[in-house]
Amino acid sequence: MGAQPTTALMRKAYQRWAPVYDIVYDKLTEPAARAAVRAVEACGPRILEVGVGTGLSLGYYSPNSEVHGIDLSEDMLQRAREKVARRGLRHVKSLDVMDACHLTFPDRSFDGVTAQFLITLVPDPERALDEMARVLRPGGEIVLVNHFGQDTGPIATVERVVAPLCARIGWSSDFKASRIESWARSRGLEPLPLEPVFPGGFFKVLRLHKPV
Repeated sequence: MGAQPTTALMRKAYQRWAPVYDIVYDKLTEPAARAAVRAVEACGPRILEVGVGTGLSLGYYSPNSEVHGIDLSEDMLQRAREKVARRGLRHVKSLDVMDACHLTFPDRSFDGVTAQFLITLVPDPERALDEMARVLRPGGEIVLVNHFGQDTGPIATVERVVAPLCARIGWSSDFKASRIESWARSRGLEPLPLEPVFPGGFFKVLRLHKPV
C-alpha cells in the first residue's frame, strides 16, 4: 500500500509548507479544485471540505453554498481565515482544526464532502473515508481529487520505489484509486468513473455516491 506519513509528520510538513503553499500550488491545482467544487456543489448547499489547507478553493464556491472546512494544521488554517476575511467569503461558515479520522460533526450533517489532494496522505485513509461517509447524508457524494498512482507498468514500479521519499515531504506517489474504489464497494457506496483533469490528466476527480 506504500509508505504513509504519521499525523505528527504531516503537521510538521505543512507547518513548513504554509508560508509558500499558495505560491507553489495555486495555479497548478486550480482546474482540478474547481472541478471538485462543481461536483460537490451539485449535491446540495451544505458542504464539508476536509483538508481545506490555506483555503485555495474557498473562493471557487458559489455564494449560496454553506462551506465548513477542517484541517490538521493551524498554520494552514490561519492563512485560510485571513483569506476569508480579506475576500469577504460569507459562504464559509467555519474553519476548524480537526483530524480527518476523527470528525466531530453529527451523522448525516452534509450534502457533500470533498477532500482535495489529501486522501493519499492521511495515515489511515479508510478511517478518514469512513468518517466522511458517516457525516454525509444519503444521496450525497464524497468528491476526491488527487494524483493516483498507476496500477501496473514501469511507472507503477517507479512510484513504489520513490514512495518513502515522497512521504517524508508530505506527498504520496503510489496510492491507487482502486484502493478507494474497493473501500467504497465494501461500505455500500458507488464509485463513479474517474474524471481526468489538468494537467494532462495527472490529477483525477473520483466521486463516491452514497445511496438513499
